Amino acid sequence: MALLRKVEPELLDQLPADDPRAVRSRHDLKLINALLFHTGMMAHGLIRHYGDDRPRTLIDLGAGDGTFMLGVARRLGSRWPNMNVVLLDRQNIVSGDTRAAFAALGWKVETVTADLFDFLARIGPARADVITANLFLHHFTSEQLAHLFMRAAPAARLFMACDPRRTAWVRESCRLLWALGCNEVSVHDAVASARAGFNGKELSALWPAGEACQLHEHAAGPFSHCFVARRTAIGHSSPDRRSEP
Repeated sequence: MALLRKVEPELLDQLPADDPRAVRSRHDLKLINALLFHTGMMAHGLIRHYGDDRPRTLIDLGAGDGTFMLGVARRLGSRWPNMNVVLLDRQNIVSGDTRAAFAALGWKVETVTADLFDFLARIGPARADVITANLFLHHFTSEQLAHLFMRAAPAARLFMACDPRRTAWVRESCRLLWALGCNEVSVHDAVASARAGFNGKELSALWPAGEACQLHEHAAGPFSHCFVARRTAIGHSSPDRRSEP
């Protein structure tokens, strides 16, 4: 039986940025992303789905300390030079070292500290070539995601997200992260993330029907779920709502 989706508060979101438990949990997230291969998944998906021409602007939603997107940038730098990347989060925790590492790749970084929905309400159509989100969409209810997608769809040519897959096996596996040295915040939040993850074509069903996009949604690896929406035309007529693996 499929697990019912349950969105619940995560501890990291409630801790001050300088709380030692939060600092440790952000370190744990780097390990978790490595185990999930999300950096490679994101980079490969962006290259595959964007097309042959080069984007110029990328917005990363829920960017945290920016190190995940830095890992993606290191894989994309030779293909996508001179990028402008906007790191959006509710806290400004991007270090000087991380900024310098982006600059060394030729990527110009802008950090924006704002509420996601306020930010999306302010940007206009075609504001970015690419919008990404990693381990982020599961924080939102279906109603919130539909609103997020309504704002994001006209803002970029390509939207891509990697999130947890919602299965009992993934949930129970998350409980074992303590064995890898993850702290109690990380273990709690990983289990909560698995409960709030996605299956099937749940995200495709929430994408606005009036947008001319190709939708790709699929399980990725043993723990992850990926969603891609690629604009196929300008305007809102004759939408292409194919959902492909």
